[in-house]
Amino acid sequence: MPTYKAILLDIGTVCSISFVRDVLFPYAIAALPGYIRSEWDSPSFRPYRDAFPEDVRDSPEQLMSYVREVSEKDIKVSCLKQLQGLIWESGYRDGAYQAPIYPDVFPAIKHWSEELGLTVDIYSSGSVAAQKLLFQHTDAEVSDMTKYFSGYFDTVSAGPKTEAASYKIIAEKTGINAASWLFLSDNVKEVAAAKQAGMDAAIVVRPGNAPLNPEDKDAHRVVENGFDEVTAWI
Repeated sequence: MPTYKAILLDIGTVCSISFVRDVLFPYAIAALPGYIRSEWDSPSFRPYRDAFPEDVRDSPEQLMSYVREVSEKDIKVSCLKQLQGLIWESGYRDGAYQAPIYPDVFPAIKHWSEELGLTVDIYSSGSVAAQKLLFQHTDAEVSDMTKYFSGYFDTVSAGPKTEAASYKIIAEKTGINAASWLFLSDNVKEVAAAKQAGMDAAIVVRPGNAPLNPEDKDAHRVVENGFDEVTAWI
């Protein structure tokens, strides 16, 4: 029987971060003008528009200028994440792209969920809506992977990913004790925060990651051979 009851995954461990950086972000910026102008007065869009600072929502031009500014500075604000999710949804729906999932990921998650009976959740700085969209439109053997996940968390529902309190919130919301979780991330600070909260955690090395220094390798478990390696010891 597995030692853990639940596995928490950072999206960077299952999908190349370059997909978000090189495909999704540019798509959102390119599609922004047409989307904002067409949806500006739509009742369904109003809650998203009103989530932006009051001084930038008087006109589509003001809002677009604000979005470009915070995007260029890589400032993570919840209102922008929600808007990006809406725009990405249209791109997924139109077949503009699929999420490129690492080949070891789908078999492992299916095994953890269906055969080991583990809870598998996602925790990302991207909105929950954006997370669900990504996993509904993948290039994996089963394109829609959402049935293998029990829950999704973002910085709104759980808090910043580098703070221990966020991982305690996830444990409380799921009703699964922190000591029963394994958190997998490609970010050393996130792994340290999860361990501080009482979770077990490991750094997953993926293509394009910044190299780990000797201190990080000594302080944390490092997964260098994908999720097959994780399956061997959970």
